[in-house]
Order: sequence, then structure tokens, then C-alpha cells
Amino acid sequence: MSWTETTTPAANAASGYAHPDALIETSWVAEHLNDPNVRLIEASEDVLLYEIGHVQGALKLDWHVDVQDPVTRDFIDQQGFEKLMSRWGISNDTLIVLYGDKNNWYACYTYWLFSMYGHANMKIMNGGRLKWEAEGRLLTKDIPHFTATAYHAPARNESNRAYRDDVLTGLRDANRRLIDVRSPQEYSGELLHMVNYPQEGAQRGGHIPTAKSIPWATAANPDGTFKSADELRQIYGGKDINPANDVVTYCRIGERSAHTWFVLTELLGYPQVRNYDGSWTEWGNLVRAPIEKP
Repeated sequence: MSWTETTTPAANAASGYAHPDALIETSWVAEHLNDPNVRLIEASEDVLLYEIGHVQGALKLDWHVDVQDPVTRDFIDQQGFEKLMSRWGISNDTLIVLYGDKNNWYACYTYWLFSMYGHANMKIMNGGRLKWEAEGRLLTKDIPHFTATAYHAPARNESNRAYRDDVLTGLRDANRRLIDVRSPQEYSGELLHMVNYPQEGAQRGGHIPTAKSIPWATAANPDGTFKSADELRQIYGGKDINPANDVVTYCRIGERSAHTWFVLTELLGYPQVRNYDGSWTEWGNLVRAPIEKP
């Protein structure tokens, strides 16, 4: 019996999602905390949360340390990814369950990155820390340790990633759809940052020409779980975002837009979706890069 058959709750299977196996519920995670074939990884924006308490057996992924190239503004290479997985005791067939704070921004960001290196056996814990804590489930401060493995990753496949030059040339493509998942205030140029964050990161405010404003949170319920497939289709279809389009998502640094990338790719099954992780931090500082304001 496959992991999909054993880990896809009936609620997800009947949800209408294109790939219901990409999600796992908190109840299933609670029942498999000691499963040696499952590796939990917490990827939170607030890296201090892990020390305050985390799900039993969960490893901490620090985006500023574990997956960043120390020289270039890029991610670790193939060898670096293999070393990380090996150090965490993860094999090529290990089921990775990702969760985090902020309605799973960084969990989806991690899912997107790990997908580049071909680790297909992954799931997002629906609702993340928000739902886990709301249900009164236990957290621990114990740090898990696992025996190292010999992990082997393929060369990085960046078919899910967009770069600035492609975004620029795509502005002339009638089939291209850009989705700006930031807040309406960031989209309009009123703010250069997320609400309540310092004004930093870009010299200019506004959005990339032709981009549709669909804040990432429109895809989430109050408890942090994802909305139903029918609701999601209405949200994106209502903005003329369809499966036949070449879709590029962006935000400020790529983490919020990874949430939308996950929704479109895994929950709705759109075949051509990429995340522009350079996002507004890059675009808002580029010389000769066009911007729009309402």
C-alpha cells in the first residue's frame, strides 16, 4: 500500500483537490509522531518559535542558515541539499511533512524548494502550527537526533522557478498571468513592505505591469487550512487565472507567493505555475524595470 493511500484522509480525498495527497491533517500527524518513516520539519518565519516549542520529533529548518548559499543570493546547490538531507537522517523515500507559522508560508516555500531536487514524497500539514496549537496539541523543547543517511538528489530542476528576465519578456505574452500575492497596500505602492514590517527592501512601490492582485490569504481559512477546491477555483478563475495560462506568482521575497504556487500547482493542478522568488525586493530595485500604480 502506498503512502498516498495510507496518509490521505477521507476529507482530503473527497475535497476535489487535484492532488489531495499533498496535504496531511494534524490528527494523522499526531498519530504518527514516532513513525521512523516520517520526518517532520518546522519551517517558520519566526525562527525562535522552534525553541519555544515544536511538534515532537520535528527538525528546525532555518531559511537564513540551512538553505541559503553563503556567497550568492541563491539556494544551496545539489551537493549542499544532499548533505542537509543526509545530516537530518532523511532517505530518498522518507515521507517529509512540513509545517510552519504564518499559515504555512515557509512550509510551502520549503516544499517548492525541495521539489526542485526531486523529493516527491512530501506533504504540508494543513493549518500548520496555528491549527496544531488551537487544537491544544502538545509541543516539546526536545531536539531530535537521527542517524545520518546517504541521500542522493538529482540536478536542480528549476521548472517551477521564474527569473526577472523571463518575467520582463513575459509582459508581452498574452497567455502570461502574473499574480501579486502581497497586501493591497503593497500592490498599490502605499507600502514597500508587509503591514507592520519595516520600510525596507525596495526603492519603489507598486506592482509589476499586468499583475493581478490576489493576496495569498484569500486561499486560506481562519484556522490556517486551505479553502475548498471550488472556492479556490472561483477565486482564481474570477481573476482570469486559468489552467491554460502560464502563471507566475510573486510577493516580496518569494515565501508568500510559494503559498499561492502550492495552491495552484498541488490543490488545483495548474500545469504551468512558477514562483518568482526574486519578487518585489528585486523588481522594485531594478533599473529600467517597469512598474504600475493604481
